Amino acid sequence: MKVSIIIPVYNEERTIAKILKKVFLVKLPPRFTKEIVVVNDASSDKTLAILKSHKSKFKLINHFVNLGKGAAIVTGFKHTTGDIILIQDADLEYDPADYIRLLKPLQKSHVQVVYGSRLIDYPLQLYGPKKTPLPFHWLANKVLTALTNFLYGQSVTDMETGYKVIRTNLFRSLNIQARRFDFEPEVTAKILKKGFKIIEVPIEVKPRSYQEGKKIGWKDGLIAIWTLIKFRFID
Repeated sequence: MKVSIIIPVYNEERTIAKILKKVFLVKLPPRFTKEIVVVNDASSDKTLAILKSHKSKFKLINHFVNLGKGAAIVTGFKHTTGDIILIQDADLEYDPADYIRLLKPLQKSHVQVVYGSRLIDYPLQLYGPKKTPLPFHWLANKVLTALTNFLYGQSVTDMETGYKVIRTNLFRSLNIQARRFDFEPEVTAKILKKGFKIIEVPIEVKPRSYQEGKKIGWKDGLIAIWTLIKFRFID
């Protein structure tokens, strides 16, 4: 099976070369192959130049206007040829070494969706050497996930995770409308509304700060709430 790895990128000059190297080198489970599709979402730093220096190893699509993560993923999807879609953020929070555990459940034909959960057995700690980074984000993710489970009668642990792996036919049927970070709640809402079970596997992340380039904010949380409610009642 071919895995199409979509990497949406916006102003990630400090991390893009490193994450690309990790994606290039990562080994997939037996019988899986990979293609890499990178969408530069009108970066204004040196990201595009770095991508062009590596472009022989992946498909590069360039937005001339910044449209957002969701729009970049939709663009990337149009250029994929794989059986499975895997979303990879362009920073270093998510480690491609987790691809093996993300793809393993998809060796079973009935499995359609796998999420990499950051929040399985991950308690909030406000002090000490294992202090939770960005505790407000931890709480926001918990609230959004709880709302997801309430609205859709499911039991996921991390709706907002960036590691989402979806069979191509299912992804195509979702008709994604999201432009920005509303991609995460829209995809999850539509998958659950269709009655598919989301398989979750534990992953580890290295959250970065806003000073290091983190982009999602509190307004995106409000948009996520609205998106979850909206798609509960409309298609």
